[in-house]
Amino acid sequence: MSFKNHKKQQFIIDTANAFTNRQITKRDFLRKMGMAGIGFSAFGASMLGGGRRNGLLGLSPAHATTPEAMRDFLREAGRPFAGTTIRYTSEATPPTVVANELKGEFTELTGIEVEIEIVPLEQVLAKATQDVQGELGTYDLYYLDQAWHATFARDTIDPVEYYNEKPDLAMPDFDFDDFSQPLVEGISKIGDKWVGIPFDIPIFNFMYRRDILEKHGIEVPRTYEEFTAAVQFITEAERENGIYGTGLQARSGHYSLECDWSQAVWGHGGSIFRADGTFSGNDAEGVAGLQWYQELLRNAPASSLESTWDGQFQMMHAGQVAMVQSWDEFFPGLDADDSPVKGLWEMTLPLIGPHTLRPRAEAGYGEIPDWAHQGGSSIALSRYSRNPDAAWLFMQWVCSKEMMVQLTLGGGFAPMRNSSFADPRVLEKAVVGSGTTRHLPIVLETIENYIASEPDMPLWAGLSSNEIPTELGKLLTGQEYDGNAQACADQIARLVDTATADAGLR
Repeated sequence: MSFKNHKKQQFIIDTANAFTNRQITKRDFLRKMGMAGIGFSAFGASMLGGGRRNGLLGLSPAHATTPEAMRDFLREAGRPFAGTTIRYTSEATPPTVVANELKGEFTELTGIEVEIEIVPLEQVLAKATQDVQGELGTYDLYYLDQAWHATFARDTIDPVEYYNEKPDLAMPDFDFDDFSQPLVEGISKIGDKWVGIPFDIPIFNFMYRRDILEKHGIEVPRTYEEFTAAVQFITEAERENGIYGTGLQARSGHYSLECDWSQAVWGHGGSIFRADGTFSGNDAEGVAGLQWYQELLRNAPASSLESTWDGQFQMMHAGQVAMVQSWDEFFPGLDADDSPVKGLWEMTLPLIGPHTLRPRAEAGYGEIPDWAHQGGSSIALSRYSRNPDAAWLFMQWVCSKEMMVQLTLGGGFAPMRNSSFADPRVLEKAVVGSGTTRHLPIVLETIENYIASEPDMPLWAGLSSNEIPTELGKLLTGQEYDGNAQACADQIARLVDTATADAGLR
């Protein structure tokens, strides 16, 4: 390892620890990570210090039911490693939380103990970086935010290659082709190498109150224009009853606002960056998207300006709003047995058109304009693991067809495998109730056809969590810009273009 690379890794570790200990701000942390060339997917950046939406999921009790053939394989393959302990560090993603509940069955079958260390995202980064810096092998498995794959690609073992190189440890019918190819390409591969296996995918979809739309004879909106008209009508008709057309995650300075804004820009034919690397959110399409968002805010509860995704979910859960375009992970919580709106919400595909999406070739930094904002992560096998074979057995088990079904049944979140969506047990839970899976066919279609991706650049986590939503917040709260979307977008362009130029990105 070069001295230069060692210094960079130590800088990452020290900076992450300083943020955890509240010695520096989130803004400073992201700025320093950008200096080190470390990005976060902007979704991941919002998880710094904790903050995953697990409380919204309507989780059902999880019970592993490993098939007998797999049990026989694990007993035989795991025998040489009985008494071994493997360690995995992750943030509190829904599949990690459920896997932590189910890991006892793996230990019972193999004798391999599993320690899952769930910590805030910046500590996941610090621990993984320290591990690869010293090639310590403290952790056998890593959680990797999708923005980290290039950084850690040399420090992980390609699971496809390992499967082929270790036939005695190859789980029968593991079937790599069963993993959703858009997810593999989008969040787990660098070139031809699998850095890890997809393990989590929150994504935007359109959700609506069936009863409210039926009451007013409104067809389910499919375009941005139809949605706007329905939002305006319902707010006018239901405001006195405490119900608004929509609710937003529009807190100033928070990544949740940037999520809403970027989807508004894409949905109006725009992009965040041009192919030359300059900010394009202030062009005609970008400004149209921002003006549309201003109109939605006029038809949303005032609490939208203070809300992130938690607040938006609470508006939906409390029956205050009729329609939203937001995270699929909300849906099981809306259907939970203790939900006051149980069975009233439906999900359909994200809003599409009437505008035409901007081609990928006209956007910059790997941005993919499309109809469904997403974030995701992978589980990866460390090249420095002291127990790679034992860890590989666990990784296959937790990513197997059976376990992916069990993880889905335990949390109602979108699985990574195509077969999980069609599994009879998953289909059986496609009914109203806690841990529902009745939204998953829509999620699958969205993953296969409509995934959008934000720019892939180290500065993006900071820009999307600071400069962009801060200026947007000033506009939306009336603090600055006197309601002028163009003026706000132009100021964001100045800030962003200065940052990318200073970083030598264009």
